Amino acid sequence: MRDLGVGFGYLMKGQRWVGRHGRAYGLGLLPGLVTFVLYVGALIGLIYGADNLTAWATPFADDWDSPWLGLFRGALTALLFALALFLAVITFTAVTLLVGQPFYENLSERVDRSESPDGTAPESGLPLMRELWISARDSVRVLARVLLYAVLLFACGFIPVIGQTVVPVIGFCVSGFFLAGELTAVALQRRGIELKQRRTLLRGRRLLTLGFGVPLTLAFLVPLVAVFLMPGAVAGATLMARDLLDEPSADGSGDAATPLSPPTA
Repeated sequence: MRDLGVGFGYLMKGQRWVGRHGRAYGLGLLPGLVTFVLYVGALIGLIYGADNLTAWATPFADDWDSPWLGLFRGALTALLFALALFLAVITFTAVTLLVGQPFYENLSERVDRSESPDGTAPESGLPLMRELWISARDSVRVLARVLLYAVLLFACGFIPVIGQTVVPVIGFCVSGFFLAGELTAVALQRRGIELKQRRTLLRGRRLLTLGFGVPLTLAFLVPLVAVFLMPGAVAGATLMARDLLDEPSADGSGDAATPLSPPTA
């Protein structure tokens, strides 16, 4: 359980780091603002069309008596919004990281240089377009898995009691794990660690990963908060990745938690 607090600590350290580096923070806000505007437009469209979509998907209920028709379709509409928010929280990070790849790569490198004893940062050595392609490919793979979880959780939402209590908790944990995975990918990809290896690395410290990702998931539910937290989240994820790989820090200190060496291919 201690790892939960340690993971949350990385999130706070990242916010403090960008707070001390105003220019990096300002540049890191731009991709989030662009993505936020796009997502707000999509959610507004869903608000206006949710009732019609629910009615179209349940024609068998057209002849039901009141209040059952309203209750049934109202519950489905609520689940639809919950699913949309679940997907928005997860995909926001992936889309923002893709849109702001150069900005966040630069931010992550600056964190690495500030923490490295010799002032250097790992580099992938790949052309920008190649990095963008790898990032987009991995994001599609992650989103495919997220969609599978979303469908399963949506279906489990119909289970009485469990669907309204246990399922939302599981949903936040799943969201937090994938969020942490997307954010640490910025630093780990530069180190040549592939998607499968990154998953293994984070699963080896699952509570640490959840301690970082779940609070961020909850914060991202508040409009605009995701935009302002993204730069610090990338910085914090870089710090977490360094300690997971047992990389030395400039001050010679390390995380109290036992570091995990990167898996071999």
